[in-house]
Amino acid sequence: MKRKHLFIILIGCLIINVILITTVLIPKYLELKKDKDNEEKVNKAIVKVSLKDDVSISILEDVKVSDMIEDINGEIVDDYLIDTEDLGEKEVNFEYINEEGIKIPYSYKVNVVDDIKPVIWLGSSYTVYTDYNGKLLEDITCADNYDDNPKCEIIGDYNTKKVGKYKLIFKATDASNNVTTQEFTLNVKERPPKTNNSSSNSEPSYTYIEDVIKDYKTDTNKIGIDVSSWQGDIDFKKVKDAGIEFVFIRVGSTRGIEEEYFVDKTFKQNIEGFNSVGIPVGIYFYSYANSIKAARQDAEWVLEQIKGYKIDLPVAYDWESWSFYNEFHQSFYSLTKSAKAFLDTIANAGYEGTLYSSKRYLETVWYDTGYPIWLAHYTDHTSYQGEYKYWQMCSNGRVPGIKGNVDINIMY
Repeated sequence: MKRKHLFIILIGCLIINVILITTVLIPKYLELKKDKDNEEKVNKAIVKVSLKDDVSISILEDVKVSDMIEDINGEIVDDYLIDTEDLGEKEVNFEYINEEGIKIPYSYKVNVVDDIKPVIWLGSSYTVYTDYNGKLLEDITCADNYDDNPKCEIIGDYNTKKVGKYKLIFKATDASNNVTTQEFTLNVKERPPKTNNSSSNSEPSYTYIEDVIKDYKTDTNKIGIDVSSWQGDIDFKKVKDAGIEFVFIRVGSTRGIEEEYFVDKTFKQNIEGFNSVGIPVGIYFYSYANSIKAARQDAEWVLEQIKGYKIDLPVAYDWESWSFYNEFHQSFYSLTKSAKAFLDTIANAGYEGTLYSSKRYLETVWYDTGYPIWLAHYTDHTSYQGEYKYWQMCSNGRVPGIKGNVDINIMY
């Protein structure tokens, strides 16, 4: 009986060993042999890759793997965008299939550099009055694409309390030693006396909603408005009857950089009113965010305010403190990252996001956030070349049901 049990155990062990060999060891051996064969094939493969003479890339530039290659004997498997968000040397790894049909791993190094000069928003002259109490270095915008704190200086002597013309040079230097200089004349004048003559021969200009509908409405777009407390109490039914098909409502803002939040005083009545008449609603928030953290806090505050309401359209990030940009200590890249942090937070909560800005700053400041654009450009036909989902065409719109002016928009 013991011999029989021992025999059964031996047979069981043999079966287990056979299963182990056939299901694990043999496939593993074949895999290792295949890897070795492939390695030998790759080692013997013909590799012809020549790089361009200059393998430096500008910071934040869109460059693919193939853009740095002069010649290659095959096709790149994944011609991806190289990460250019950080300065310095970077290794680029990729695979390509050569003319023999062999997949070959390859790598090369590039140098990511900041070769873009700082920006000075200054013309050939700048005027102040003798009662000026500001600081020119704070009031004249000096910014950079990547450096949050470029060195800004005024070369030359001047006195803002003494009438005169001062020939000066504004100089901006970023952390990569890119330099921009701007010659300008500082005009210091006595402030002219106030007059009571407020008469004007020019009549105010308005853009009437019926004209916009007639000139711009098609089967593939919609005509809308954006509103805040500036529009006061709105007759929502009259607005709908006038042909308005969507609206963006201001939810609120802060009282400045790192200041307290406040809800727009007409937000509740506006969103409830437009919801009640069935006009699709979007939201916008006027931000003073000076960091990614502050922008995320803005988004979280907005999400709390709109919770429970019907939101059909995106939540817009509206940042436009250009007149005192220096106070934010943000490069154009940092500004864009903050906007993206806001919009990502909104998107993660299940809403759509959009970036609101004017044509000038979309062309000169903002990088791509990955979200649709709400373009502000007050003209009959915009010349903006980028892609956009919404166009704010005027701020002097007249719509039945709204007292005074209102912004008119087109959604594509």
